[in-house]
Amino acid sequence: MTEMAETSLIQPADAAALRRKRRYAAERRFRAVGLAAIVLALGFLGILLFTIVKNGATAFVQSKIQLEVTFDPVVLGLPEGGMDADALAQADWIGLAKTAIQNRFPAVESRSEKRELWGLLSTGAADELRTVAKASPAVIGTTRLVLLTAKDTVDMTVKGYSSRTTGADGAKLTDRQLGWVDELEKAGALGLHFNTRFFTAGDSREPELAGVGGAVVGSFFSLLITLLISFPLGVATAVYLEEFAPKNRWTDLIEVNINNLAAVPSVVFGLLGLAFFLNFLHLPRSAPLVGGLVLALICLPTIIIAGRASLKAVPPSIRQAALALGASRLQTTNDHVLPLAMPGILTGTILGMAHALGETAPLLMIGMVAFIVDMPSSPLDPAAVLPVQVYLWADSAERAFVEKTSAAIIVLLAFLATMNFGAILLRKKFERRW
Repeated sequence: MTEMAETSLIQPADAAALRRKRRYAAERRFRAVGLAAIVLALGFLGILLFTIVKNGATAFVQSKIQLEVTFDPVVLGLPEGGMDADALAQADWIGLAKTAIQNRFPAVESRSEKRELWGLLSTGAADELRTVAKASPAVIGTTRLVLLTAKDTVDMTVKGYSSRTTGADGAKLTDRQLGWVDELEKAGALGLHFNTRFFTAGDSREPELAGVGGAVVGSFFSLLITLLISFPLGVATAVYLEEFAPKNRWTDLIEVNINNLAAVPSVVFGLLGLAFFLNFLHLPRSAPLVGGLVLALICLPTIIIAGRASLKAVPPSIRQAALALGASRLQTTNDHVLPLAMPGILTGTILGMAHALGETAPLLMIGMVAFIVDMPSSPLDPAAVLPVQVYLWADSAERAFVEKTSAAIIVLLAFLATMNFGAILLRKKFERRW
């Protein structure tokens, strides 16, 4: 009898230990799976960032050819005493660039060789010479050392993307051009320099002249319009629905529709912008004003939902204390509830703006896919934005646009990181503890 009692006591203890062991094993497996998922996600993210940086880092430098340029008025076709802006703008700067590189290789005489030699220089070399003369008209009649942008085929060869073996597959330069490139490098007249044009210029058909400056300005104007429209409307809507609106079926219907709008594909907002802002209101196509209006429609649901969640997080005791001291509902909301909810509202706003910055489909629908060379000076001027610029360059056939695409993505990620960092600073600045 005693042995049976001991056995009955031991068996439940062993069963409990076995169940406990299984629970611990299951917990360890769950932790291992979660850790593996995190490591896998970080690994894919690391591969993505490494690939982008690897392909795009070289776009921040550009091959330049240093030449002795004689600013001869005869070659430029300048009239005697003609140093005004109009005369300088109409001068033969292309001929001057060709003359400068021919003087560097005086043995080149045949027309076919000269055309190959001129092919080492970018078509933007003429503009660079014009810029030098406009900045300092005193250079006319003198000889100066000037750095001129090399053609994209030369740039790809110098950076190692194209073969430098004469006659090899994948070589973008002829045998004679490869020989001239080697000669220039040995003389120290050809090298890589920081590519300031990439940050200051607009788009171009020539890869070596293309930049993200116009797209950055266009993105800035579009986000500025988005912020000015979506933030006050979103906050006002959130405050009214959460603090003042009666709880009935109409407010429930509005809340459901707001939640549904947050899940609507962004291309639908682009179609709405095309139908209303362009076809009905006749606003300018490809303008950041229209882009900002469309992006504001995309951001509004996010800001409203984040605003309502932040207002709900404010303790009811704050409202009750203010009302008990005689404050009106408006005073309670403006002076007490809204300041406490502002960190969450700002965070939601920045996240919505970051989402808007990466949108491409709705902007394609309103015509912001146009080829824009000039820098926009106002929200009414035609402009591109960074995601659309990435889309356009990714569709280009030239190898040089591959690095431009990756570099534009790096700039876009830096833009997003700056906005998120700003959100953190704003949250810390306005955050209050109770």
